[in-house]
Amino acid sequence: MAIETGKTSNDAEEDLEVSSGWFAFNENTSRALLLTGFLVLIIAYFASQDSSFLSADNGLNILVNASVIGIVSLGQVLTIISGGFDLSVSGTVPLGAVTFAILVNDGWGVLSAVAATMALGAVCGLANGLIVAKAHINPLIATLGTMSVTGGLALTVADGIQIPFDDPDKAVLAEQSLFGVNNHVWILIALSVALFCVLRFTVYGRYLYSVGGNREAARLAGIRVDAVTVSVYLFSASLATLAGAVLASQLLTGSGIAGTDSALQSIAAVILGGASLAGGIGGVPGTLIGVLILGTLANGMAILSVPSFYQTITTGLVLLLAVGVSQVRRFRVGR
Repeated sequence: MAIETGKTSNDAEEDLEVSSGWFAFNENTSRALLLTGFLVLIIAYFASQDSSFLSADNGLNILVNASVIGIVSLGQVLTIISGGFDLSVSGTVPLGAVTFAILVNDGWGVLSAVAATMALGAVCGLANGLIVAKAHINPLIATLGTMSVTGGLALTVADGIQIPFDDPDKAVLAEQSLFGVNNHVWILIALSVALFCVLRFTVYGRYLYSVGGNREAARLAGIRVDAVTVSVYLFSASLATLAGAVLASQLLTGSGIAGTDSALQSIAAVILGGASLAGGIGGVPGTLIGVLILGTLANGMAILSVPSFYQTITTGLVLLLAVGVSQVRRFRVGR
């Protein structure tokens, strides 16, 4: 029986298989190998300029500093695979930092404070998802607006000042633990493994790639497109507030201006990692390598005493380059 759009349900199933980014997952994973080569070249360059760059301490420093954006990027890659993106993380990260600092200062345990902080993020993400999925507002406009709301709320709650931890022992998220590696690095690793398995082996992962690859075909095939859309923004905001809690633990203070570059950094990492702004393509391996590339560039330039504003310029240029490559790939595959 034909459907109003002129396609049968069988046609929709075929479109779903062809256009779904599920098969592009393997392509994206293989591209991670090329990115690894690029990362090696960057490391080789900075090592040639300063031998201390290859020290174990500096390697750990790169991982520690990149972990916050890494956590944000894991949420961001979900929204980009689905065909959207989340600018509001630049507001939810500082909101998470401020909320976590307030809660631990009020005597909350670290785990309960983290849970409450992520619950607040889930509420913010739910709002984003409903605005995009139900009100049909473009993700750019929707998340730009909520970025202003959450960022302004973070400054309001903090009363425009930093909120230092009363008890430094509550900053366990940033402490070193197993093998001398900081806890939030292990958090990033655990989240990465979990998300990789979800995207690679679950029905939800297949649905997510399908929605990003061809939204209408996914709808005709019976996938609850709106529910998938809402879920990715919920996950993105929850992880952004977790990253805010980690950042507060690193700085021993909650700040309404900490992490305000999270949107630029996370989108750059995800696109650099091989995801497509058209949706349907992306994955955890490439995203993590994108995060490491940005972290290595920032660390290397800091060691070479390159002014911080040049680091911001470099991130912007890397994002433009990654988007350009993404567009070329999209043109070549006809997407």
